[in-house]
Amino acid sequence: MKKTIITILISTVVAFALNVGETPKEVTLSGENGSCVDGSAWNSTMLKGKTSLLLYVDPDKKDDTEIFVERLNGKNYPTDKFSSIAIINLKATWLPNFAIGKKLKEKQENFPNTLYVKDKTKHLLKAWNLADDSANVLIFDKEGKVIYTHVGAITEAEMKKIFSIIEIQIK
Repeated sequence: MKKTIITILISTVVAFALNVGETPKEVTLSGENGSCVDGSAWNSTMLKGKTSLLLYVDPDKKDDTEIFVERLNGKNYPTDKFSSIAIINLKATWLPNFAIGKKLKEKQENFPNTLYVKDKTKHLLKAWNLADDSANVLIFDKEGKVIYTHVGAITEAEMKKIFSIIEIQIK
C-alpha cells in the first residue's frame, strides 16, 4: 500500500514538471512540430511582457475547458496587459489534423484575442513535461515565470481562482 501511494505521488510530480516561480525553457513550435493557425511560428518568449494564460489541451478533453474558455472570452481583458494562448495537442487524438485545423481557424476568427497554436508532435508537452491526454492550464507573469498551474477539468472554484489571479496581475 505504501509503495502504491509513493508511486502515485511520484507520477503526479512527474506529470507536471513546471513549478510555480520557474521560467520554463524556451520552446518554438514551427514546421513539422506545429505552428500558429496562420502558419507562423510560436515561441514561448511570446509569454513575456504581459500576464499570459496558456491552455495546452488534448482535443478529446476540450469539454474540460469549454465553459472556462467561454467565460474567459467574455472578460475582455485589456490586450496590452493580458494574452491568452490555446495550444492544441494534435498528436493526442484520433481526429484528423485537417479537421482540427479548420475548427481552430474558425476559433481564431471568432476569438481574435486568443492565439490558437497547433502542436503536431507533442513538442511543447515533452519540452515542459506537461500532462498528456489532458487539459493543462498555466498562468505566467510579465517576466514569463509560472504563477499558476492546473491539470484536468476546470471547476467553478478553479475558474474563480484563475480569474482572480489574472485580475490581480493586470491591475
